[in-house]
Amino acid sequence: MTHPYSPYLAEILLDSETVQTRVQELGAQITESYQDARNLLLVCILKGGVMFLTDLMRHVDVPHSIDFMAVSSYGAGARRSTGHVRIVMDLERDISGRDVLLVEDIIDSGHTLSYIIGQLKARNPHSLRICSLLSKPSRREVDIAIDFLGFEIPDKFVFGYGLDLDEKFRNLPFIGVVDLAALDGKN
Repeated sequence: MTHPYSPYLAEILLDSETVQTRVQELGAQITESYQDARNLLLVCILKGGVMFLTDLMRHVDVPHSIDFMAVSSYGAGARRSTGHVRIVMDLERDISGRDVLLVEDIIDSGHTLSYIIGQLKARNPHSLRICSLLSKPSRREVDIAIDFLGFEIPDKFVFGYGLDLDEKFRNLPFIGVVDLAALDGKN
């Protein structure tokens, strides 16, 4: 059976079982680290982080609440961050005095996350830590301390499990590598 994503899939980088196993392990690590948390708040960066957050929070066994931010650093159809970050949707809650865990889908250059960290630190949380499903260390331009990391991946254009390909295929249970030749042929 051919799936709509098939023409754009070069390879499956991380299959569903591998992703789910690691998400469960991250949940256990977070649970252990936040046993004495002060009103733990998981802050998800939309849109890419929502699937990761949904699965992750099922494995975080300490009381917590969630909130969302949306930021933009990519132009339409862009494959790389432009480096110009703007907050599209801000948090609903005050984070002053709270333990905040920022939940991100992927850290690439680090510019977007660095901007978000600066914005959140200015709001005086008790603590601010980072959980990212994916990291591309070879692309890093800004040093980011990742407290909880799912996977380090090579510098490949990936999609699935929350990450989009032209706003599609976020629903895939795996993380795939985009066939750039097929994608370029479409445009």
